Amino acid sequence: MTALDRPAEGIDDPASSGVVSRLTPYAPILVTATLLALVPLRYQDSGSMMGVVTEGMVFAAYAVAFNIIFGSTGQLFLCVGALAGVGGFASAVFTDRLGVPLVLSLVLAAACSAAIGGLLSWVSVKRALDTIFIGIVTLAFSLSFQNFVLGRRDLTGGETGIFVEAGSDTFLHDRVAPYYVFLSLVVAYLVLYRALQRSRTGWAFRALRDDQLAAELSGVDVARYRVLAGTLGSAMLGLAGALHAHSGRGFIGPSTFAFGDVDVRVLVMLAFGGIGTLLGPIVGAASLTWLDEFLVDYAQLRLVLYGLVVIGLFLRFRRGVVPAATEFLRKRIGR
Repeated sequence: MTALDRPAEGIDDPASSGVVSRLTPYAPILVTATLLALVPLRYQDSGSMMGVVTEGMVFAAYAVAFNIIFGSTGQLFLCVGALAGVGGFASAVFTDRLGVPLVLSLVLAAACSAAIGGLLSWVSVKRALDTIFIGIVTLAFSLSFQNFVLGRRDLTGGETGIFVEAGSDTFLHDRVAPYYVFLSLVVAYLVLYRALQRSRTGWAFRALRDDQLAAELSGVDVARYRVLAGTLGSAMLGLAGALHAHSGRGFIGPSTFAFGDVDVRVLVMLAFGGIGTLLGPIVGAASLTWLDEFLVDYAQLRLVLYGLVVIGLFLRFRRGVVPAATEFLRKRIGR
């Protein structure tokens, strides 16, 4: 190679700068994943604490999936737990009753949740339902799912729940490994979310969220993109629920995917972290998981204190922690 063939000093290589510009938007995900990967170093000797932080990762996965549905297109799905439960119970039935391989059962379970979520989105579009009525319809589905879980003891174990045998002899039942499984799932979900944000689909999602009528007049296919968001987010919920069913103790019951135990927490996590933001679900899940554990010793006062703290946080960060922090840094840098 001659001197003429080599890039001149001080001149950036267009190819390398192009790669850097494409990877820069994913840097927050890399930093977040690195920090979260260090958590087991602090709690790996405690089985109970590893269970707590692993559950935090499960809810982070739920929150990212819900962010695609609600944060991107404004569809208030009040059936997060039910869609995750469809995945969890379906995967358990596929593996333990029908002998389907575990990996295939996870795919099928996610497909079941995706079909239901896509159908709910399609109905909401065809009936021109607004945010409140979508919430009512999906809440009705959530309650119906809970009745199904309680009524079909042959499949779900009813009130007593069931122990899922598949996966009991794998790393999914170890103390630390499940945490990294769900961390990997959360990172994959975040990468997908960022890729959607930077695509034409993400532009359509934002247009729908901001003003559906204006988006429709701009040529956005409302039905297509709403159903896409509902289907994709529901598939992610189903996959997370299915993995949850096969990890840890391998026990799932009505409370595992109950509305009060899942949907309320996920909605609070997302609203606290920042609806429609990349890291909002992670900040919300981490903060409220820590808060839950901090208040665990307060017994009867726990729910009261929890509610007061949440109200206080929302009064301080009305749009969420991530938007508030972003605005603060922008003002500091702009000085």
